[in-house]
Amino acid sequence: MANSLQPGVGGATDSRSSKPDTESEFLTQVGAGAVLRGALLKLLEIRSEDPIGFLAEHFQNLAQSLENGDSGCAVEGGNKKQHQQALQEFEEQKQHSRALWHLTQAHHSQRSAFNNNVAVAFSLLSRDDRKRKPGLKGRVYTELLRRVCRDRGVAEPVSAPLIKKLRCQDHEAVPFDLFRHGVLACFVFADFVRKSRSLFETVSQSDRSLCRAVLGSLRDALETTGCSHPARYLEASAKLTPGRLAQAMDRAQTLASGTPSTLMSQEEFIEEASALIISRVKLVS
Repeated sequence: MANSLQPGVGGATDSRSSKPDTESEFLTQVGAGAVLRGALLKLLEIRSEDPIGFLAEHFQNLAQSLENGDSGCAVEGGNKKQHQQALQEFEEQKQHSRALWHLTQAHHSQRSAFNNNVAVAFSLLSRDDRKRKPGLKGRVYTELLRRVCRDRGVAEPVSAPLIKKLRCQDHEAVPFDLFRHGVLACFVFADFVRKSRSLFETVSQSDRSLCRAVLGSLRDALETTGCSHPARYLEASAKLTPGRLAQAMDRAQTLASGTPSTLMSQEEFIEEASALIISRVKLVS
């Protein structure tokens, strides 16, 4: 296994200087997507009758907050606290977007490149001129894990148990090894959820007994890994060949012969498959 790169060591600066290839990558890297999404969420929350005027004022206030920073300048309407909160949210969204852009430049199976990008993301999230002491706080770390799962198509109810297991207290200092473990676990988990969807599709009629057979085969494959490294779980699920699944489903059909059949939804199947891998994710102290 390639050695993990510590922040600021080795080739970390190479990823920092890389340029986005597409328009969407550019928007993600500079944090514009997160800012626009935040503005639209505010608009939906307020439901203003003048959406253009509301957005114009929102961005004007945000720009004014950026200019004022922590200098203590007066803010119209006595909303200084709100402006400072908006500034903090904007900065965090921008940091998360930049960190996520770096994290998605190499698949986690490319361990050396992925570790390098993790180091860059850690450095980006640890920098904050408004803090007396540099470092990554638990709140920022936990929100990044949520965004990794969400941006890769994992529904919040599915990812919530994993985030709960990996999260840190808001003001807890997050060391690099813990950060790398949590980020890798979320990327692997997202891939695992996609594979689980594919497994569900192999059960054409969503019969509960057949779904249970597939889940049982998946559980058996995970138990044979003998390793707590998150990437090994994907390797285990890859061993579920069509022939192996067919045998398991044939046995299930034979055992269930003559009994009324019930259906299992994809959501239920995904939640049960996800629980198999979440229970095996190790905590790093």
